[in-house]
Amino acid sequence: MTTISALRQLGQSLWLDNITRALLDSGTLARYKSELGVTGLTSNPTIYDRAIGGSGDYDAQIAAAAAAGVPAEEIFFGLALDDLTRAADLFRPVYDATDGIDGFVSLEVSPELAYDATTTLAEAKRLWAKGGRANLLIKIPGTPQGLGAIEDAIFAGIPINVTLLFSPAQYLGCAEAYTRGIERRLAAGLPAYVPSVASLFVSRWDGAVKDKIPAELELQLGLAVGRRAYADAVAFFATERWAALKAAGARPQRLLFASTGTKDPTASPTLYVTGLAAPNTVNTIPEETLLAAGADDLASVDPIPAAPGEADAMLARFAQAGIDVDAVGLDLQQKGAASFVASWTSLLARVSEKSGT
Repeated sequence: MTTISALRQLGQSLWLDNITRALLDSGTLARYKSELGVTGLTSNPTIYDRAIGGSGDYDAQIAAAAAAGVPAEEIFFGLALDDLTRAADLFRPVYDATDGIDGFVSLEVSPELAYDATTTLAEAKRLWAKGGRANLLIKIPGTPQGLGAIEDAIFAGIPINVTLLFSPAQYLGCAEAYTRGIERRLAAGLPAYVPSVASLFVSRWDGAVKDKIPAELELQLGLAVGRRAYADAVAFFATERWAALKAAGARPQRLLFASTGTKDPTASPTLYVTGLAAPNTVNTIPEETLLAAGADDLASVDPIPAAPGEADAMLARFAQAGIDVDAVGLDLQQKGAASFVASWTSLLARVSEKSGT
C-alpha cells in the first residue's frame, strides 16, 4: 500500500498544489487523478508566475488578448480560468460522487486586495460567475480584513478557499467567519450548504524558527501547529451550535493542510503528509511530494489525535524556547501576503512583456 492509498482509506483528500497548461494538454493531470487519486487542485500567483514565465504555452493567447486591448490583469484571469475550468470539468465526477464535498479547483483574487474587504468580495463574486463552475473555489486571504469578505461571500453563496492561514487562532477566526455566513443564510431562508476549505500553511513554520530553537525541536513546529488546528476544528464543529446547523443542512468547512512540501533537504519529502493524516481533511501538495507519496510503501498511516493534548505539549516546549506562536503566525501571514503581491507583480509584468505592452 502506498502513502496515498493509505490516506484515501483514512478519508483524507489529496489535491495538487499546481496547475499549468502542459499538465492539462499532456494528460498528466488526468493521470494523477486516475493513478494517484488526486481529487482537486489549487493555484496561486506564484504558481502562475512560474507557469507563464517558464513556457511559451500561453504566448499566443496573451498576444491575441493584448491585440484586442485587454488589460494585463484581465488577460491573466482569462488564461487562468481557461485552465481551471478544464481542470474543474476533469474533477466534476468527483464533485458529483461526493455530493459537493470534494473535486474542487481554486482561483485566487488579486493579492493586492488582502486588506480590502469590499473589493475582495466584489472580485470573488465576479470571478466565480465568470468561471461558471460549481466546483470552483475562490481564494480569499484569511487576514483580519479578509474575514469580513469571507463571511459575506459565504452568505452570497460563493464557494471559498480561505488562504494564508498560519496559526490555530487564525484558523478559528476563519471557522467563525464561515459559520456566521452560514447562519446568515439560514436566517434569510437560503440553502445552508456553501462549500469551503480553510488552508493552513504548514512548512513555513519550521523555516521561520530554525535558528531559534534547540536541535531536538527542529521540524516539529509545523506539525504541532497543524495538529492543534485539527483538534480545534474537531471541537469547533462538534458544538451544539453546529449540531443545529447540520440539522438544517449545513456542512463543516474542511480543514486543508497547505504548503506541505518540505523545504529542508534533510527531511522526508512526505513529512507533512504522513504527519498530518486526518479524516475529513484535505492535503494539497506539490508534484514532487505527490510522486514521493505515490512511491512510498506504507502499510498504514496513523491519524493525528482529535484531542489537543499532544500538540499542546509540543507547543509548550516551543513557548519555553521563546517562540510566541501567535506572533510568529501573524508575521508569517503578513510575509505570505507580501510574497503573493510580489509574485502577482512579477506575473503581470510577464504578461505585459509577452503582450508587447
